[in-house]
Amino acid sequence: MPAPRGTARENPPGGPVTPRIDPDGAYLFAHMTKARYGVLHYSVSRDGLHWRQVNGGRPVSSDYHGHASIARGGDGRYYLVGNRSDDDPLIRFWVSDDLIRWTPHGTYRPDLKAVAGHPHPLPRIGAPKLFFDAPSGRFLLSWHTPNLDGSREDPERYWGSQRTLYVLSRDLKNFPDRPRRLFEWDMATIDTIVQPNGQGGYCAIIKDERYPSTNWPTGKTIRISCAKRLLGPYPPPGPPVSPNFREAPTIIRAPGKGDWLLYYEQYAGTGYGLSTAPRLTGPWYQVSGNTGVPEWDRYALPAGLRHGSMIAISKAQHDAIVAAFPDG
Repeated sequence: MPAPRGTARENPPGGPVTPRIDPDGAYLFAHMTKARYGVLHYSVSRDGLHWRQVNGGRPVSSDYHGHASIARGGDGRYYLVGNRSDDDPLIRFWVSDDLIRWTPHGTYRPDLKAVAGHPHPLPRIGAPKLFFDAPSGRFLLSWHTPNLDGSREDPERYWGSQRTLYVLSRDLKNFPDRPRRLFEWDMATIDTIVQPNGQGGYCAIIKDERYPSTNWPTGKTIRISCAKRLLGPYPPPGPPVSPNFREAPTIIRAPGKGDWLLYYEQYAGTGYGLSTAPRLTGPWYQVSGNTGVPEWDRYALPAGLRHGSMIAISKAQHDAIVAAFPDG
């Protein structure tokens, strides 16, 4: 039966697909690797699906350490956040005009003991993330902090006590308010990122950090909660958009404002999965890739990539990054 007029014809299921490429666009993946945890590496892509490392797989910074998260501020510059380790009391920032040269921008030491609804926090700051909210002109800085130690008998108690905390700042130098919990619901969350949903609201993409069981089948999966305002209130997240034991979500949009491409790591350094949807509210499905069978693969990333963030860049920026970090 022919497709109705004005609608796009979909490829037959499993049929060949030619990814779209924006002649003026590309993507950057700032990440660490399994071999060099916390060290900054770059991979690039033209279609958001097929990625290659630059600089011959070597680091692109000798200074940065952390779970790379990049946000472009209202001044057009790029800001990068990290920390030396979870027990580093400082969250550290770098700034760049070109994504090639990063210079220190400042530090922030959150008062973890001042967080309402999160008693007895441990002095731990996990995977700081950055999001710049254009309408308000403020950065949302988030991270996760636990309030229980693990034990040999119950190692997951530590992870089950993680909560997502945040502060707001206009310049990543001044932080006028105390940290707060981002979500009202009492569920372990880590690796939270925020994305405008294109309909006047925001979606928080989180890792459900409870351990999976018949009582909590969504444990260690990527889930999404959408709200009207940046700070919520966010309702309890929806069903998983990934299998269990996935983390570190990062999201981009396919060229031409196409489908959302949500990547997540099968830890530790095993590989990346991909789920896609026309809207952040779904419907989501998982894409075949990194299988070792090229005719099955819809996407491919180099082996051993770990936590980071993907951002859209221009073709000129892509070419400048490749030139600055040649493989030879």
